[in-house]
Amino acid sequence: MHFTGLLYRAHNPIWSRAPLSGEGAARFGGRFNRIGRPALYTSLAPETALREANQVGTLQPVTLVAYRADIGPLLDGCDPAALEPFGVTPADLADPGWRDRMLSGQPVPTQELAEAAIAQGFAGIVVPSYARGAPADALNLVLWAWSGKLDLVDDDDRLGLRKS
Repeated sequence: MHFTGLLYRAHNPIWSRAPLSGEGAARFGGRFNRIGRPALYTSLAPETALREANQVGTLQPVTLVAYRADIGPLLDGCDPAALEPFGVTPADLADPGWRDRMLSGQPVPTQELAEAAIAQGFAGIVVPSYARGAPADALNLVLWAWSGKLDLVDDDDRLGLRKS
C-alpha cells in the first residue's frame, strides 16, 4: 500500500517547532510505537487529527499542520488479511488497555506489531481512528520512517522554521 496526498496532525504546541521530529511519541510511547521509537501520528482529515489530539477532557491548545506525503510501503491495518501474518486482529489494534500495559512494563501487542512491521520494511500503518466520537471511516497513518517522504505545508513560514 502507498499513500500520496495530504496528512494532518494536531500537535501539542510544545512540538510546533519540530513538527517532523516524532520525538514526543519517542519520549512517551504510543499505541504503535514503544518508548524510544520515534513515530509521527497523522490523520487523513483535519477533524480526525483534532479528535486524536484531544481524547481526554476539554479541548486543549493545538497547532494544526498539514503535510504533503508520498510514502510507502504501508501496512493496511484495516485489512484483517494484512494483519494475519503478524498474529493480530483489528480488535487487538483497538484494545484500549495498551497504555496501562505499557506503563506497567507488560508487552503491548500493537507495539510488537509495529516492531515486526518495521523489521519487514514498512514505513507506517494505516489504522482506524480510535478517538472517542470518531466516525467509522476516520483514518490515521502512523509513520515510523518518513524522512524525505513528507513535506510540511508552511508556504508563508508561519512556524518560523526556514533557515535564513
